[in-house]
Amino acid sequence: MPALPPPADNPKLAAPEKNSPTFSPDRISVIYVLGGPGAGKGTQCANLVRDYGFKHLSAGDLLRAEQDRPDSQFGNMIKEYIADGKIVPMEVTVQLLENAMTEEIYDKQRQGMDSRFLIDGFPRKMDQALKFEESVCPSKFTLFFDCPEDVMQERLINRGKTSGRADDNAESIKKRFRTFVETSMPVVDYFEKEGKVVKVNAAHGPDEIYEEVKKRLAERGFEMTK
Repeated sequence: MPALPPPADNPKLAAPEKNSPTFSPDRISVIYVLGGPGAGKGTQCANLVRDYGFKHLSAGDLLRAEQDRPDSQFGNMIKEYIADGKIVPMEVTVQLLENAMTEEIYDKQRQGMDSRFLIDGFPRKMDQALKFEESVCPSKFTLFFDCPEDVMQERLINRGKTSGRADDNAESIKKRFRTFVETSMPVVDYFEKEGKVVKVNAAHGPDEIYEEVKKRLAERGFEMTK
């Protein structure tokens, strides 16, 4: 498996060392969206994009797009990590997110508008969280969809019948559950101690979940834009 090269050898993806974040939280709102695989993050993010003007960035989607990009030097590595249910090296994920944010921010600035981002499925490890906060933009809070494992597994098995995703199978699902508990829950616990976690019960139907999401966002000062 190829190792991630140092920044000097990887100008497309590796970020330069910084003394401060690229973007200011005064103009940029970043909300992390976390929850186990199958917790319904994508469905709720679509609702928030529609009603609140967020830009939805899925770390998983960005990685899958990068692995399929013909000239990507990391395509095979990303594919192996995803198939094994492992977390892709931090430098790749953080830089892909920053690249995507930069495009959106420039577009919004030309319109005289602030930018709102939902970053779905990120950060999945503490090093990702700390790196992003320090070098890209501090988050407002983490939106955590709390869902029992048996409910998530049933959703994923059903999704796998039509999704075509390589990781929507029983073996990969078990690995993804284990990875989430071992590596992502410490991130949720860390931000919760800082008062930066909004926890939502995700065992209900999507409409009921969204009603709770809207209520919790209003408590944090976010209003609908549509």
